[in-house]
Amino acid sequence: MCRMALIDQKLTQIAPRTIGRVNTLGLWTLYSREVKRFLNVFTQTLMAPVITTLLFLAVFALALGGLGRTVGGVDYITFLAPGLMMMTMTQNSFANTSSSILIAKVQGNIVDILMPPLAPWEMALGIAAGGITRGLMVGLTVFFSMMLFLPISLAHPLSALWFAINACMMLALLGMLGGIWAQKYDHIAAVTNFIITPLSFLSGTFYSIDRLPDAWVAVAHFNPFFYMIDGFRYGFIGHADGNIMVGAILLPVVNLVLWFVTHRLITTGYRLKA
Repeated sequence: MCRMALIDQKLTQIAPRTIGRVNTLGLWTLYSREVKRFLNVFTQTLMAPVITTLLFLAVFALALGGLGRTVGGVDYITFLAPGLMMMTMTQNSFANTSSSILIAKVQGNIVDILMPPLAPWEMALGIAAGGITRGLMVGLTVFFSMMLFLPISLAHPLSALWFAINACMMLALLGMLGGIWAQKYDHIAAVTNFIITPLSFLSGTFYSIDRLPDAWVAVAHFNPFFYMIDGFRYGFIGHADGNIMVGAILLPVVNLVLWFVTHRLITTGYRLKA
C-alpha cells in the first residue's frame, strides 16, 4: 500500500511541460535537426562546394588568363575570390532549406515538423537558421581553403560579416519559399536554373559592372544579388561598384519582406497541410 501511495504521489506531481511565449526546446531541436542533416553528409555539403569553387578559381586564373589583370585596383583573382565565395554560400543556403522542406513533403514526413507545438515563426526561424549556418560554414571552409593559394585579407571584417549573414538569410528564405511552392524536384530545379543562377551570374560575381553598358548597369542596380556580392567584396578588398549603405539597408528590407511571406505561407499551411 505504501508503495502504491508513493507511485500515486509521483504521478500527481507529473504535469505537462509548460511552454511560454517561445518554445526554446522545440526551436533548438528543429535547428539542431537542420544542422545535423547536412553535417551527416559533410563531404557533399561542405567539401564538395570547396572543390567546385577552387576549380572555378583555377579556370579563371589559368585557362581564361586571369593572372596579371587588375579590377578595381586589385588583382583580378583577388577581386574574383569574394564573389565566388558569396555565390557558393548563397547556393548552399538555398539548397539546404529548399531540400529540407521538399524532401519532407515528398516523403510524407512533413507532419513531423507541423505537429510539434511550434509557432509558425519558430518553424520558419529554425529552418532558416539551419540554412544560414550551412552557408556560413561553407563560406568559412572556402575562405580558409583559398588562403592556401591566395593572399586574402579582410579590409572591413564587419561589412563582410553583415553582408554574409543577410545574403545567407535571403537565400535561405527564398529556399523555404521554393520548397513550400514546389511539389516535385523539377520545380526546385526550375527555380534554381531560371532565377537563382541568372541573378547570381548577372550580379557582378565574375566582373565589375563598370564594364557593362549604361543600360545594363541600371539593370544591375535593381538586382539584390548585386548588392550582397558587392558589399561582401567590399569587406575584402575595400572597393565597391555600388553604394554600400544602400546595400546594407536594402538586404534587411528584402529579408523582412521574404520573412513576412514565408511566415504567412506557413501560417496558412499553403501546400504543406494539403
